[in-house]
Amino acid sequence: MKPTIVIDGHIPFVKGILEPFARVIYSERGAIGRELARQADGLIIRTRTRCDATLLEGSPVRFIATATIGHDHIDTAYCEARGIRWHDAPGCNANAVNQYMASALATLCFRQRYILKNKRIGIIGVGNIGAKIASLARILGMVPLLNDPPRERKEGPAGFVNLEEILETTDIISLHVPLNPEGADKTFHLAGEAFFSRLQKKPLLINTARGPVADTAAVKKAIRTGRISGYIADVWENEPALDLELLEMSNIATPHIAGYSVEGKANGTAACVRAASRHFGFGIDNWYPENLPQPAIPLIKLETGAKSSEQLISEAILATYDIMKDDAALRANPGAFEALRDHYPARREFGAYSVMVDGGAVTTFQNFSTLYQPPFNSPLLLNGKN
Repeated sequence: MKPTIVIDGHIPFVKGILEPFARVIYSERGAIGRELARQADGLIIRTRTRCDATLLEGSPVRFIATATIGHDHIDTAYCEARGIRWHDAPGCNANAVNQYMASALATLCFRQRYILKNKRIGIIGVGNIGAKIASLARILGMVPLLNDPPRERKEGPAGFVNLEEILETTDIISLHVPLNPEGADKTFHLAGEAFFSRLQKKPLLINTARGPVADTAAVKKAIRTGRISGYIADVWENEPALDLELLEMSNIATPHIAGYSVEGKANGTAACVRAASRHFGFGIDNWYPENLPQPAIPLIKLETGAKSSEQLISEAILATYDIMKDDAALRANPGAFEALRDHYPARREFGAYSVMVDGGAVTTFQNFSTLYQPPFNSPLLLNGKN
């Protein structure tokens, strides 16, 4: 007998893939409710489905896969105690968040004439995403300071700094931690009153981790009192019901789409399908979506003119993804937070683009220069392993 798998209907690329092997039900509302869970042997979900006793008690579910890098929406202790296998997709959208961060920094540089070179950026959380942000920072001529207590305990202190050094010395702080509600590595409200009270340089704060990592009230107070020079947020406490005052106060605000590149979505879906295949024995353990949509303009044409190297590289980054379009969409209709996510337009990562400078030879985006060492012959490793 074929297993029954219930799938969040907003997960892309998956329709038609598991139907030869299972009875598939799509939850067109996105979040999967108890009625559907009672019919399911397996669930494929996003963050909007909370997998805990309320959903799962008395159901036949024994397999859960989430197309996300985090699993704080899964009660893992409950699942493990009841023999329910769960899987997430670590690293699936790391390149996408890297592109998001690049666009945010490029916007500061190209549109606001903010000098990135030699700025110190504190990266709190150096997993798949944080490590890429560190590489990006070096490419942009910045000085990354890395803070990750769990990694430091495991690997030793070399290459890491304590939180105090980041709070006292950095110009930008970027959060890339998982949401841990409690324990030695608690990150819930990490950016809270105590955090902001210890700042020394009025840094710009960026949160692409999880909304509750930053205390909304404390962030607003830090902005009002000048403890921070600005705030960029992709994630929000209590989303989709985000705080409208904080939205207004933020420099850049987006609806939790930092990881929503075409490749990031494809990677997340592939991780779920492969996990289901292994669990149920479908025999498609290496499946990956075919024929991903191409960029509207895959060749980026640049003219050097009187632009600085920072401005030129920022222009190239923004040609692949302009973060301010997402900012404008959210500000125009904050109540459409979920709709903006569910109907997010196709965004390809750096690897889908080529670059031509001053009418010269065409090169892949990965081989485009750091622009600090003309004539554009140093590899720009913004995608893949850095």
